[in-house]
Amino acid sequence: MARSTPVIAITGPQRRARGPRLLVALAVRAYGGRPLQLRPGDPLAPEHYDGVVVTGGHDIDPVLYASEPEVEPRHDPERDAFESRVIDDALTRGLPLLGICRGAQLLNVRRGGNLFQELRSRRQHTSNRWTVLPLKTLQLVADSRLEELMGCQRCRINSLHNQAIDRTGIGLRIVGRDLDGIIQAIEDPEHAFLVGVQWHPEFLIFMSRQRRLFRGLIEAARRQMARD
Repeated sequence: MARSTPVIAITGPQRRARGPRLLVALAVRAYGGRPLQLRPGDPLAPEHYDGVVVTGGHDIDPVLYASEPEVEPRHDPERDAFESRVIDDALTRGLPLLGICRGAQLLNVRRGGNLFQELRSRRQHTSNRWTVLPLKTLQLVADSRLEELMGCQRCRINSLHNQAIDRTGIGLRIVGRDLDGIIQAIEDPEHAFLVGVQWHPEFLIFMSRQRRLFRGLIEAARRQMARD
């Protein structure tokens, strides 16, 4: 029997990060989706979900984009491998996907892009301080899907990352930067919903424009289900 409610896979580490994943699940439920938590070691049954959220966490192992480590390693190889499979499957099947922070970075890597492994030396106008509060400025491209979805060109976001996208992967468009020009958002304009954001919207779900990211994902999953 066909599903009437879109199931959204929420990926994360084997341990910890329960809070962010629960907040993502809350946002998914708020817009009529059913969250499915997936972690390394879980059986992967792609036919059981209709969209994907890849959450934040440890840095991406630079071996995945053919680079040498430039900073002290803080990697999770098991998670890298698991989420790479999830992302590759979503790309193959055309599933709606939202990558958050690390998730945006891994999406970019799976499309052939690479990353800056440290950002401290690249900041001149913004702070290196990590904060869950919306204290940093996002500048969105005017004609982008993300600008249309969030309804702003200058938005307030948080910052919990020490790495970021450098060269974008195939088919990905840069649609958001911070005041230092560091990439904060990417999307594939040819895809129904393929978005990567460097900030953490799950910590900002009290802001309506941040919730719209999850609403957009759910709506795209519903449209795809109707076509299938």
